[in-house]
Amino acid sequence: MSQQLQSTFTVTRTLAAPPERVFAAFSDLEEKMQWFVGPSDWIQKDPSMDFRPGGSEVNIGGPDEEHLSEFHCHYYDIVENERIVYTYEMSFAGAKLSVSLATIELAPAGDGTLLTLTEHGVYLDGHEDPTLREEGTRGLVDQLAAYLDRVRA
Repeated sequence: MSQQLQSTFTVTRTLAAPPERVFAAFSDLEEKMQWFVGPSDWIQKDPSMDFRPGGSEVNIGGPDEEHLSEFHCHYYDIVENERIVYTYEMSFAGAKLSVSLATIELAPAGDGTLLTLTEHGVYLDGHEDPTLREEGTRGLVDQLAAYLDRVRA
């Protein structure tokens, strides 16, 4: 019998950029590829993004051709500068790891933005520990913050 584990987490972060700047970092593929990536030595396949309700995104990369991480996303609800709701599945080396529902909320916070990312995931067949996903998501938010600091400077 196959197994599955469900888990929900929320990452909250105040970013030093206004909501429209943060939204652009998610909605523009060229910008997103400056921070939504693996380690610098990873192979990066050609990503694609159709950022609209009903649109999709694909991002594939990994340490080598036999160990590729695949992110396949479908956008459901987008409110410019405020909210992004999407589902995505993650696979690694051909094994499906998880299917998740994620919501990104952006709210003004002084001169910056309060980002709240909530994710509910179903982790399949013991391929991934939900705590690792949360850790990885926090790392991506750190990379987003660093990117926004670089483009602001």
